[in-house]
Amino acid sequence: MGALITDPPARTIRLERQAAALASPRTGFRAKLGAYVALTKPRIIGLLLITTVPAMILADQGMPSLWLVAATVIGGTLAAGGANAINCVIDRDIDALMHRTQGRPLPMGIVDPASALAFALALEAVAFALLWATSNLLAASLAVAATAFYVFVYTLWLKRRSPQNIVIGGAAGAFPPLVGWAAVTGSVSVEAAILFAIVFVWTPPHFWALAIKYREDYGRANVPMLPVVATMASTKSQIFWYAVALVPVSLLLVATGSVSWVYGGAAVVLGAAFVRQAWLLRGDDSPGAAMSVFKASIYYLALLFAAVAADQLLLG
Repeated sequence: MGALITDPPARTIRLERQAAALASPRTGFRAKLGAYVALTKPRIIGLLLITTVPAMILADQGMPSLWLVAATVIGGTLAAGGANAINCVIDRDIDALMHRTQGRPLPMGIVDPASALAFALALEAVAFALLWATSNLLAASLAVAATAFYVFVYTLWLKRRSPQNIVIGGAAGAFPPLVGWAAVTGSVSVEAAILFAIVFVWTPPHFWALAIKYREDYGRANVPMLPVVATMASTKSQIFWYAVALVPVSLLLVATGSVSWVYGGAAVVLGAAFVRQAWLLRGDDSPGAAMSVFKASIYYLALLFAAVAADQLLLG
């Protein structure tokens, strides 16, 4: 894909935003601090960490030490935050073109790219050191590997080149269960791989539902997200079939014997609810239909992993 060309109106708007940000008194210490926090994309991190602690509970077959849980969560937060900040540095040109992201610190000129990159690398270094010191080298290495995958495979290689970007590159978001499992056991098991697979299969329908809403934004930035390059009917169909695939993948955990009917029942009910929501999307062209699937996907993942934890804490 060739270099992106910013049309004059978009460039004018971007420069006006940057000038206003630099002239504003809001670019003081508090605004700078908020900008650096924004680079880490805290909302995304929260969703990723939902899968870390239940994986640790399953690995321990009970509640691990609170110190280990806290250290792993903090380390995972720092690693994910660093990855997101690097993504902001690389994607600052397309962020300036998309209405959803024009207000981020780099397009606004509140933080310069070199400072943002230094901040991101510092987060990664601290995350690696913390996870290694409090758990083990495998957990630390997996956290940094997730960052490398997100940066090099998704952001630099696939995002601007292939509509399968989120299918392959989205695997980076499936690493937290592996990190949590490794922090407890020092290894990665079949159960950990299944938790990874659940998040991996969940990611496309989750993200494509959001991409439907921001289809024009991605088109303006020349990013080939599936809703931009495929018909809406095809996109919705793929969302549905990925939702269907989630059910048997989630039930693989039952086959290992590591969880009971508590998790199994929850997986069936939650899976059926999510499949139904995805099915309804196929015949609904209203503006809020895709966002309903997006929100349902968040509830699905959070409740499914909560069921993993509950299964162990209640019956373990």
